Amino acid sequence: MTRVKVNGTEREVDVDPSTPLLWVLREQLELVGTKFGCGIAQCGACTVRLNGRAIRSCVTPLSAADGQEIQTIEGLAPGEGQRHALQAAWIAHQVPQCGYCQSGQLMSAAALLASNPDPSDDEIDAAMQGNICRCGMYGRIKDAIKTAAKNGGASAPAAKETIDG
Repeated sequence: MTRVKVNGTEREVDVDPSTPLLWVLREQLELVGTKFGCGIAQCGACTVRLNGRAIRSCVTPLSAADGQEIQTIEGLAPGEGQRHALQAAWIAHQVPQCGYCQSGQLMSAAALLASNPDPSDDEIDAAMQGNICRCGMYGRIKDAIKTAAKNGGASAPAAKETIDG
C-alpha cells in the first residue's frame, strides 16, 4: 500500500509502486482532470504539483509520491464554488481553446506563482517552457498569469474576474 495526500485528503492505493502517478490519479482515484498527452514528459498536459513543485505525472512513479502531498487541477480552487485567481484569469483572457493542455498549464502557473508572486515575462516563459499548447495561446496564457499575480496569485481565491489594463 502506498499512502499519498491528494488535494488535502489522505489516500491509500494498492498499486505497483512503479506505476506512473498519472494512471494512479486517473484510474485508481478517478481524478481525470490531469491529462495524458505524450507519455514522455515533453508536453506538460499531465502536470500536477508534488509538494508544491510542478512535475510531470506521466513519468513520475507512484513510489516517488509515497507519503507526499499531491495537488491536481481538481484541488486548485480554494473551496467549493470558488475559483483560484488563475482560473478566473484564464476565463477573463479567454485562454482555453480546445482545452486539452489547460490543467497542466494551470498547475505549472500555480507552482510559479506560489514560489514567485510577481514574475517577470522571462520568469513566466521559463516556468511555462515545456507546456505545449497546440492552439498557440501562449500570449493569452502569459497575460492571464500576470492578471492572476495582480489579483492575489496563489494566495487568494479570485476576488474579481476583470482584466486589469
